[in-house]
Amino acid sequence: MSSIAARTYLTPEEYIASERKATLKSEYLSGEIVAMSGASLAHNLITMNTANQLYNQLIENGCRVFTGDMRVGIGAGISYFYPDVSVVCDEPRFEDDVFDTLINPQVIVEVLSTSTENYDRGEKFVRYRQLESLQEYILISQDRVQIDHYLRQGEQWILSEFSALEHVLSLVSIGAELSLNQIYRFVELETDNSLQATRSV
Repeated sequence: MSSIAARTYLTPEEYIASERKATLKSEYLSGEIVAMSGASLAHNLITMNTANQLYNQLIENGCRVFTGDMRVGIGAGISYFYPDVSVVCDEPRFEDDVFDTLINPQVIVEVLSTSTENYDRGEKFVRYRQLESLQEYILISQDRVQIDHYLRQGEQWILSEFSALEHVLSLVSIGAELSLNQIYRFVELETDNSLQATRSV
């Protein structure tokens, strides 16, 4: 949900102080401010559908599921992002006593758009991989049934692709599953010939 059109430069301390007073969110890459744009209907539906599935499965396990208002900090001020969904099943750790910057997510989900896909797959993923806690990174297309799931195995990230509504994605690091049929519930999706609305079972 980010736009890389508006840029300025601040120290980490200046960024955090500004962000805590701002009405609009911005992300931070080594001094560079990346303004965030609004989200589409599909983006909002996918984010909520995904977060709800995770919350319902994990609430009894003491896991926390956060949506896009929870900032994630990387490398003591090197980068700050607002993932669409993040999950921590260990004791959550925060950058300071304001408790608005999570530093140990185990799972991060980003919902892709035309303007953000290269950013989410590229620069953002490079920086997310610096989080020692992060075990799984999930990229969800909002206009077609397509999910890329990256699983950390030692120093490697193993990619699995899901492209059918009947598929179920297993999140091994937190013991949860994501049904693609539920992720795309109520979302209008492109097909080869037309647009169709998915229906939940």
